[in-house]
Amino acid sequence: MSRIRQQNVFAAQWTPNGGALGAPDLTVADNQIFGENVFSEVVQRQRLPKEVYKKLSTTLAKGEALDTSLADSVALAMKEWALEKGATHYAHVFQPLTGLTAEKHDSFYAPTGEGTALASFSGKELIQAEPDASSFPTGGIRATFEARGYTAWDPTSPAFILENPNGALLCIPTAFVSWTGEALDHKIPLLRSMDALSKSASRALKLFDKEVSRVFTTVGPEQEYFLIDEQYYFERPDLINTGRTLFGAKPPKGHELDDHYFGSIPERVLAYMLECERELARLGIPIKTRHNEVAPAQYEIAPIFENSNVGSDHQQLTMQILQNVARRYGLVCLLHEKPFAGVNGSGKHNNWSMGTDEGENLLDPGDTPHENLQFLFFCTAVIQAVNKHQGLLRASIASPGQDHRLGANEAPPAIISIFLGDELEKLFNAIESGAAGQSTPESFLGLGTPVLPPLPLHGGDRNRTSPFAFTGNKFEFRALGSSMSLGLPNTVLNTIVAEAIDYLAEELENELGAGKSLEDALRPIIQRSYAANKQVVFGGDGYSEEWHAEAARRGLLNLPSTPDALPYLISEDTVTAFSNYGVLNERELHARYEVFLEQYITRLNIEAETAASIARTMLLPAAVRYKAELLAAEEPELASELGELTSDFIEVIRALESANLKENHAEDDGPLVHAQYMHDTVFPAMGAVREVADRLERVVADDLWPLPKYSEILFIK
Repeated sequence: MSRIRQQNVFAAQWTPNGGALGAPDLTVADNQIFGENVFSEVVQRQRLPKEVYKKLSTTLAKGEALDTSLADSVALAMKEWALEKGATHYAHVFQPLTGLTAEKHDSFYAPTGEGTALASFSGKELIQAEPDASSFPTGGIRATFEARGYTAWDPTSPAFILENPNGALLCIPTAFVSWTGEALDHKIPLLRSMDALSKSASRALKLFDKEVSRVFTTVGPEQEYFLIDEQYYFERPDLINTGRTLFGAKPPKGHELDDHYFGSIPERVLAYMLECERELARLGIPIKTRHNEVAPAQYEIAPIFENSNVGSDHQQLTMQILQNVARRYGLVCLLHEKPFAGVNGSGKHNNWSMGTDEGENLLDPGDTPHENLQFLFFCTAVIQAVNKHQGLLRASIASPGQDHRLGANEAPPAIISIFLGDELEKLFNAIESGAAGQSTPESFLGLGTPVLPPLPLHGGDRNRTSPFAFTGNKFEFRALGSSMSLGLPNTVLNTIVAEAIDYLAEELENELGAGKSLEDALRPIIQRSYAANKQVVFGGDGYSEEWHAEAARRGLLNLPSTPDALPYLISEDTVTAFSNYGVLNERELHARYEVFLEQYITRLNIEAETAASIARTMLLPAAVRYKAELLAAEEPELASELGELTSDFIEVIRALESANLKENHAEDDGPLVHAQYMHDTVFPAMGAVREVADRLERVVADDLWPLPKYSEILFIK
């Protein structure tokens, strides 16, 4: 039996009624289960004493420090609720610089000395725990022998219950800090940046005669992912070790027919999606959309907007649920940015906006954006921030997976630019030229038949090639990788926009102090700022070679690789902005720079060693066996052709092994030079091995080739 037929038999074993182990009752409406496993505001109101609940709510709404006297009352209510949900343990959940989620489970129960156990959970245990700080990436902040670190409760992100067939766990979102006070995670700087932007935006709003208690930033990440049969996954050491396929010839069919995008969702996959959404609903994560993505076996899930820190926590949880539930259906969820060469990779579009505690979206242009001075002010601040900190934004989304994806004809280019849309770009150009500018009257698209209604047209088309696009009432930072935490990119956005808001607000305060009206004071400020930063605005094809040349003429940065981008994490402008706003000090920034370089080097080293091992121990023997079969079958011409390929293969394998020898690495020259060596020398050596291996895959007999092929992995559901 051929391998393809074997896989078909395996895939056919899944049935709608028996595919998922412990599948939930999908007949229950989402509105009946939403948030049922969350220690939400509703649960707090029900379980906390009235005065405690009122004090807690007021404190959180104002973004003030939490009175520790509340902690014992909250802990008691949280414990009783969790025990009723079947929880036996609790965990402080945090986001170290690995980009993953970390947790340590502690039992509620302790022996009483009388042969029984008593459940206990104090305010102290709720507020603080002590994991080992030296075992996580610290960038030199903590030495191995300096192990102490703390997790601190984030009361603005609600606790939740994770269920398991054998029990349940109370999860408490926390921040992770070293004993010396430095941030060791993605949450602390994100919270600090939210505070910074709130302060700056609130200051600016006073100039528009608006008093607000707080301004929040919101995110709504669109998560792309691949689903493949788990049998294929376990037959691919490269997928297991690196998350992507290091070998694989292009199949006869990819996504050229555009038949997968928004297509009918396969029954097995839809059943998986429904269960994921039910689990996410129970955890209070508001999923809005699901659909097939462009590449075969690729899909997308997207939530409704939430406050940035809650949205970031929920995004980490979403990735975990996507991967966990997949296994119940005999599937594996791949979150790597480029798991398959030659087909589209996966991103995570970060929809970002600003809003007041009264519900006003500061990036909503309204029906007459040319008259909406407040919108023009905040939009101008974003343009100025993105232009000034192009390199930092690119660094915030740098990773080995992104090096495969960014700049290809499938994802935003490595050049950071802003798409405003036709209407807004014309408006800003008019303001720059000194004209008043005006809005495009609302128009409608007739469809040629009275059966179909006329459709209202937006002021501009969408641009999927732009890394940073305005999309109606928000900016979509489209360049994030699918496996990434939202923490750092949103920390960067919040901080650089806070800086730009303060810059413009100071100018506006000076003009208003001179007795000018708001409009007379603001328009010249917007005019100057846009004129100085308009080079970052581009509405054309970001994939074209012409844009690369044009971007260079405009002076925009083109940072195609991670080693090119990461130095901007510690540039003078970055250190100044992050230090001034108390988001990350210079030591904390350098720590992240060191951690990300080390992760880049290590991941490429793992890929290189895996590629060399597969090539030498799996693919080369298959080629040799097939050559022997051809000789035995008296096919000398075919054997000779294969022999030449095999010789080429041995040569490139040896070159890769030599490039990745420890003594040939540039470790002594510092992490940046070492990372550049991995990118410039080891990575091309891997590519050379792959090129020959993929040629061999096309000629070696199918029953001898040891790896499942793309035509199987991507198309057998």
